[in-house]
Amino acid sequence: MTAATNLHGNIVHGMNGTLVAPDWAPLTLEEVRPVLREYSLHGDAVHILSISPRPFSAASVVATPQGQVFVKRQACTVRDAAGLAEEHRFLAHLRARGVPTPGVLRTNTGTTSVQVGEWTYEVHQIPLGIDLYAEALSWTPFLSAGHAWSAGRMLAQLHRAAVDFKAPARKPQPLVASFTIFAGDSPTVALDRYLAQHPALASYPALIECREEALNLLAPHYAQLAPWLDALPALWTHNDLHGSNLLWSDSSDAAEAVAIIDFGLADRTNAVYDLAQAIDRSIVEWLALTADGTDARLPVPVHLDHLDAMLAGYEEVRPLDHAEAAALAPMTALGHAEFALSEADYFYGSLHSPEKAAYACPLYLCGHARWFLTPEGQGLLDHLHTWAGRHRRSPATASSGLV
Repeated sequence: MTAATNLHGNIVHGMNGTLVAPDWAPLTLEEVRPVLREYSLHGDAVHILSISPRPFSAASVVATPQGQVFVKRQACTVRDAAGLAEEHRFLAHLRARGVPTPGVLRTNTGTTSVQVGEWTYEVHQIPLGIDLYAEALSWTPFLSAGHAWSAGRMLAQLHRAAVDFKAPARKPQPLVASFTIFAGDSPTVALDRYLAQHPALASYPALIECREEALNLLAPHYAQLAPWLDALPALWTHNDLHGSNLLWSDSSDAAEAVAIIDFGLADRTNAVYDLAQAIDRSIVEWLALTADGTDARLPVPVHLDHLDAMLAGYEEVRPLDHAEAAALAPMTALGHAEFALSEADYFYGSLHSPEKAAYACPLYLCGHARWFLTPEGQGLLDHLHTWAGRHRRSPATASSGLV
């Protein structure tokens, strides 16, 4: 529900931290008005108030006679009605259990999306709260340790509410942060299965060239994670927690997260995986990383104080058990891999852009994995291992789990 000051919609957040031309044309009144009629949200007082700078879709806050709503358009090749319904059912479940998430509006015929030609539209209510990180790029840190602490609490609240949501994992589609390749006995076999479900990605030359390097770089982390996999219960998760996917109580350093938004990457994974994604998005300033991820002359800031605050906030609501704590460091090192592949699938298969796909694979997939071999990367993992070593499963937390 991010707003941008640029109402012409001619810039969005780029993959390398710059502002770039959008891949998807911004929404117009001419296309929005008939979509809103499907929701009985129409009249003369329809105006586009803002244009989101997020790069993977076109979205705007729109004024209607019935109030402001958030309208999002995606290509059907990225999200069709069935793909959106998976997200919307999860959102409805969370809202029913008190998690502050956007309400998804239904059309006059009872559906939660509208398909027009090659496009799919969804319309959300706008939760209360300030869009404090509206202009923040992904992979940029929280503004304060207090924000990180509150974000951790919100994520734990979501995990507690999601425990009885039993929907299966999402169908294969681009831009989903799934967890399948490193979730079983053989990452190599699981990667082959993943590629069979994403045929465009399977034909991507850069992935064919770097897949063995990626598996080799990630193998030590998988070896550390594997003993704990059976102790990580499956759970629907958000998979994209960072400051701009939260709405805030005010603009101070002590502001609290009051709503969580943007469930586009959600899937059935596990709580530790979701925490690892939050660490990846907000604790490491990846945008400082050079193209191949190996130039130690340009250090990548790592906000360990924010990490400690986020984990402390999380555990105030949902304490981690011993297995989850032990799994967090290796999960943090390999948790980016599957979304890197999903991004490459989007850029190569949906946008037909090998140049942009290269940001995801090999640069994101292998570059981030190489970074964990640097002193800074090892320092982050050592910090998490030390934290896990201090973590003891007390009688008070022994039965907390996901309930």
